[in-house]
Amino acid sequence: QVQLVESGGGLVQAGGSLKLSCAASGWNFRNYDMAWFRQAPGKEREFVAAIRRNGGTSYYTNSAKGRFTISRDNARMTVSLQMNSLKPEDTAKYFCAAGTAITSTITKSTAYSSWGQGTQVTVSS
Repeated sequence: QVQLVESGGGLVQAGGSLKLSCAASGWNFRNYDMAWFRQAPGKEREFVAAIRRNGGTSYYTNSAKGRFTISRDNARMTVSLQMNSLKPEDTAKYFCAAGTAITSTITKSTAYSSWGQGTQVTVSS
């Protein structure tokens, strides 16, 4: 059974940093592309970042470029999202997701078959 468990969320002031982690279990982690999505109250879930199964290529939404870094450790079956220079508009629940995607779908939530429960990130102004 696939399990994804996020951690690392919390309350931080604007300009601060947080590192989210997602621990996977129950499956062959290295066979899956991994991604982070987020959802703010009243808004649709949106893509934040993704990383290919071998860790060689990563993708970011425009608002995350230059501030967020996604990484993975296939031996430890973890994926992380380092978030710097946080802004109030980054406030959302962040979800870890696993799937197999072609390049044109890697930013789409439908490309991911397994999801964690999410971790809340709140950025105060």
